[in-house]
Amino acid sequence: MFLHVEFLAMTATVLGLATSAASQSRYDLPAPALPDRLQGLAVVAGNLAWTWNREARALFSAIDVRLWARVRENPIALLRLVQPDRLAACARDDAFLAAYDGVMRWFEAERSWERTWYAHHYPELAGRPAAYFCAEFGVHSSVPIYSGGLGVLAGDHCKAASDLGMPLIGVGIFYRAGYVNQHIRPDGWQEDSQDWVNVALTPLTPLTGPGDSPYLATVRTAGRDVAVRGMQLQVGRTRIILLDSDVEPNHPDDRALLSQLYGGGLDVRLRQEWLLGVAGVRALRALGIEPAVWHSNEGHAAFMLIERLRELTTRGVPFADAVRAVRRTSVFTTHTPVPAGHDVFPRDAVAQCAGPIWEELGVDADALYALGYDPAHGRDYFHMTATAIRLSRRVNGVSQRHGTVSRSLWAPLWPGRAPDRVPIGSVTNGVHLATWMANPIMALLDRHLGPDWGSRADDPALWDQVLSLEAEDLWRVHVALKQRLMRFVRDEARQSYATRSLESAQLVGAGTLLDPDALTIGFARRFATYKRADLVFHDVERLRLLLINRERPVQIIFSGKSHPADTPGKHLLQAVYRYTREPRFEGRVAFLEDYDMRVARLLVRGVDLWLNLPRVSMEASGTSGMKAALNGVPQMGTVDGWWEEGFDGHNGWVIGPVPNDTDDAAADVLYTALETAVVPRFYTRNARDVPEQWVETMRAALRVAGRSYSARRMILDYVTGSYVPAIAGPAEGDDPPTA
Repeated sequence: MFLHVEFLAMTATVLGLATSAASQSRYDLPAPALPDRLQGLAVVAGNLAWTWNREARALFSAIDVRLWARVRENPIALLRLVQPDRLAACARDDAFLAAYDGVMRWFEAERSWERTWYAHHYPELAGRPAAYFCAEFGVHSSVPIYSGGLGVLAGDHCKAASDLGMPLIGVGIFYRAGYVNQHIRPDGWQEDSQDWVNVALTPLTPLTGPGDSPYLATVRTAGRDVAVRGMQLQVGRTRIILLDSDVEPNHPDDRALLSQLYGGGLDVRLRQEWLLGVAGVRALRALGIEPAVWHSNEGHAAFMLIERLRELTTRGVPFADAVRAVRRTSVFTTHTPVPAGHDVFPRDAVAQCAGPIWEELGVDADALYALGYDPAHGRDYFHMTATAIRLSRRVNGVSQRHGTVSRSLWAPLWPGRAPDRVPIGSVTNGVHLATWMANPIMALLDRHLGPDWGSRADDPALWDQVLSLEAEDLWRVHVALKQRLMRFVRDEARQSYATRSLESAQLVGAGTLLDPDALTIGFARRFATYKRADLVFHDVERLRLLLINRERPVQIIFSGKSHPADTPGKHLLQAVYRYTREPRFEGRVAFLEDYDMRVARLLVRGVDLWLNLPRVSMEASGTSGMKAALNGVPQMGTVDGWWEEGFDGHNGWVIGPVPNDTDDAAADVLYTALETAVVPRFYTRNARDVPEQWVETMRAALRVAGRSYSARRMILDYVTGSYVPAIAGPAEGDDPPTA
């Protein structure tokens, strides 16, 4: 969700993080004039580490709490818009200065490496970084270059690497037009639009190449040279290098190549991935960065492996030896259990995009295309995931179930081998605790576990102590977070009404009639058909009786975008949205428009129950339920992704296993669980109006998520199981798939 702030008429447009290209320069704001005593505020605002530090967030909020909310917690916009006399007052306020000094001490420690976990365990490897290539990075909503789960996971990966001190360099693309802005028409159809990101309101800084060149790389594609510059995003100790082709020497068509995430047709997507891989490697070389291990996060980045082959063969290394060398230091993570979700390009399209790259590899075209051969598609197609698997020594899925599914899916690359012997492992995803756990929950843990509990988060016994949290204390914190969500819903509806004159039915659908005391279910994710957002409406009358029960009402909040090219997904979203206008539901179904990380944080913290309904074996992991659980919000979900291993019988509810996973059977189990278990448990209260049994489930959800599903645990798995063995370990026996 981009910024749209009513503050001053002159700044109404610029306060959008995204602006039209024509208006961007006209509305740029001057740099903040900070008092000398507060110069460090600009430095902190320029490093997204502030996003996971409670004291830093509180410090920015204290400058002007209303403006902080209006700029959607963007400190750069805050410092550019706040009145100078307010900053001067802060510079004279002893309490503010004490808080400021504390944040600056933390910030200096956050930038050092000496006392980190990685420096302690692997001091000899401190100067040997991992390069982490991904098509999108979701670090904060002020840098809107992500579409959903993959990007947010990549952002959490970078944050956790920073926490541990793991030297990691992210490589991605700077999408100047972001992903899509979502507007829902009265009939429920999603309309997509794009706006240009206003760089002045982001912490992005331009990079220069050798000799102060403004470009980091030049890549030949489709018969033309494309100059690529770099923008840096600092995320604690982690750097993310974002590639940008919107520079003067380039052909107009090439300048727009990297402008939109997943935009354009197959040809644009192919060329974006070519530039990500090839220009990404060359950019690192231009910056003097020599990664010791290379991680391709999903198949979009597979051309990074091809470029590294080219580097070796053009130096005289035989092709077969180059393949072995690249494999030894490469890690590949697949996130997609659905065959149709992997990128596959026609052989002719690859030839047109990449030119005769095989000549530089010292082989014929067939040898190159053999790297991307997938038996299901044949020799006329180049499969990005198959390429990454062939050129990576360590390959993993993102949950235990997904590992099993991936071994079966990719077994044809090892003809004659049983799936259980396919060398694909699993590293279950995790989420960054300090990003997704609400401040009041962390403050409650401070009181119960001690203020140093964060330094002991690796100890499973710590999380067992969560089970002894006072029920009333946890419940009151949750109620406050739920009220915050309800205020946000009303404020967003009011803003939409003021700016777009919504119909009354749309105002109801925006959540204006939601009841702060009712059992509130959250469902927010990408609107893809396999995620079954409409399953809860399978029996409308049975659902209606749950929603409008006068003594024990239930309500549901939906949010999420459909991919612009996913017409079935848009039809699914439309079908769900129409239920928000259904009078029989009495306003108890709402849809929050333009889902982003900020909306996600409010939802996973403020609803009572998280719902996840994917068709079984089609959800690789599903991290939203982990984020909810970190806030004591239990999940009800099908037995898929992380929930198959994460459900322990106490921390939520499972739907299934359902024979054949038919919608009829799954919906019946869902309704029965709500009617007989969930609703009674939520509404059974003690004399102090605390649902003690429900809080038991909340405590169990928080315990399991904190103990096993943090991004810290995930990064430790990658470090010990993939990164360090690839950097420091001896060459292992090779076990490549056939070509």
